[in-house]
Amino acid sequence: MADRGPDAGERLKRQKAWRRGHAAEYFAAAFLMLKGYRILAIRHRTKLGEIDIVARKGDLAVFVEVKSRRGAREAIDAVSFSSQNRIRAASDLWLARQPDFARLSQRYDIVAMLPGRWPRHFPDAF
Repeated sequence: MADRGPDAGERLKRQKAWRRGHAAEYFAAAFLMLKGYRILAIRHRTKLGEIDIVARKGDLAVFVEVKSRRGAREAIDAVSFSSQNRIRAASDLWLARQPDFARLSQRYDIVAMLPGRWPRHFPDAF
């Protein structure tokens, strides 16, 4: 029999949000591929944090935060200063492991996943 305790509803909400977040990341990766980016990693984890998408276009390494929100402004605002610092620290670890890291430029983007609309890509968002 399924757990119907007071935490069961909250757990289901978290699982649904987790699945929705992963789906958004894969859709955002496909969207970036259509724009000519090569996807190197999705949900890249380091000891300092996670990067939703690591992409590359030529000598440009792009670290992308994906946010699903009702509007683009809400998505951008959802990437807090502490999140930005976490992503930068994690990207430094990723870059240090690249054999051609000395020639790579880096950029931090946001992809806003909006209901019923195409994703919005904000290059150099932070």
